[in-house]
Amino acid sequence: MFKKYLIIFLISMVPLIELRGAIPVAVAYELPLVPSYIIAVIGNMLPVPFIFLFARRILEWGKDKKYIGKFFSWCLEKGEKGGRKLESKAGHGLYWALLLFVGIPLPGTGAWTGTLAASILNMDFKKSVLYVMLGVVLAGVIMLLASLGVFGAINLFK
Repeated sequence: MFKKYLIIFLISMVPLIELRGAIPVAVAYELPLVPSYIIAVIGNMLPVPFIFLFARRILEWGKDKKYIGKFFSWCLEKGEKGGRKLESKAGHGLYWALLLFVGIPLPGTGAWTGTLAASILNMDFKKSVLYVMLGVVLAGVIMLLASLGVFGAINLFK
């Protein structure tokens, strides 16, 4: 069972997959839900402070390098685009927008992209990490309900 929990933990750390992929795998493994959920949230959150503090610097450094330049430029553009979109729609509710951006499980809107956007926008570190974590918790609940078929069951009552 430890091996399966480790897989959940590692999947939740992978960019673009994150907790959104780890929760359905935990459900498929038929692991206990509460420990799986907690492990996926921790795994998803572990890279967040490092992304906030270092990713922008590393991406800026590597964007003009021969082999990694295109990918690093793409990551920077994605973060900047996400940041500008958040900023333009949110106004004074920027942190709430960050929470929703991370929390609504759509492709490309997870903790990695949200944290990179917060870093690019020079948002406050502590508040950004808190709101990203709340977004990860929300995304986890949504993915858990979806993985258990709750949303499909709602359609039965229509």
